[in-house]
Amino acid sequence: MAKQISPAGVMALKEALCSVYWYKLELRGFLQLCLSNPSILNKFNWENYKRQIASDVVDFLFQNPEKHIGDLTKICFEICKLNDFSNLKQLEDGTQKVEKARSAVERLKQLVEPHQDLAKEQDDIKKRQNQAAQKIKENKAVREKLDSIKNKYMALVSSENAQSRGFELEKTMYELFDLFDLDPKASFKNLGEQIDGAFSLEGTEYLFEAKWQKNLVNKADLAVFSDKVKTKLENTLGIFLSINGFSQDGVSAHQAGGAAIILMDGGDLMAVLEERIDFTSLLLRKKRHAAQTDGIYLNYYQMVATGNG
Repeated sequence: MAKQISPAGVMALKEALCSVYWYKLELRGFLQLCLSNPSILNKFNWENYKRQIASDVVDFLFQNPEKHIGDLTKICFEICKLNDFSNLKQLEDGTQKVEKARSAVERLKQLVEPHQDLAKEQDDIKKRQNQAAQKIKENKAVREKLDSIKNKYMALVSSENAQSRGFELEKTMYELFDLFDLDPKASFKNLGEQIDGAFSLEGTEYLFEAKWQKNLVNKADLAVFSDKVKTKLENTLGIFLSINGFSQDGVSAHQAGGAAIILMDGGDLMAVLEERIDFTSLLLRKKRHAAQTDGIYLNYYQMVATGNG
């Protein structure tokens, strides 16, 4: 897609970014989810006007298309897929802002001719997922380790010691991250903040937190974790695992533009442990969905039901 874009397409992309994301925080959150190396965003002056920032980012990426072609394709892909502009409706003159954003996206679609490349990208994603699944099936040692992790987890399911269960879950997830070569870091404290763990994937650092409680994780729980993540470097996202799920108000409150966390539940974890999807593919599909829709909670069953990914 990036190789096909014309000078008019470059201008259309800049206009679409400015129209779709009204606040700079929303724009930055979107770009952070799209870029393979989100630390690139540190190069720009975020105190500047939004239009200038969008222009600077796009110009920077197009200065070296061979290096950033993947990022450019990703940004165009996600913008062209947008059809929900509810984040603009609540603003003053929201109706006009929505129409302007919709028009800008349609203009971009016409100029970058995305359809062939979108289909190719989706095919490439599915190919990588199939390769990852096949790798697990063919690797006896990996399958044995995954089965061992699953047995430990199932033992925790039947445990009645809630405090011990939470601690053991952290250790179990550390083993899972290690199995998928995610360079995990164990539980640590940072200026009094307790972090359950951390790992790295494709240039993004992830902070990890897990809760295993009877009640759904709520807005307050997510706010505490989200604040921890937002104080870290720009290439940092959070993954929050709640075995028993999340409250709807909690999810809704944290899935607006600029969200810094992605949610995972016990059903997602079981899908990984039962080899229905590998953890890396699960996380990347969640991240891509968040970039497209601002939705931070897409579980495995929704992926299967909607064919998302």
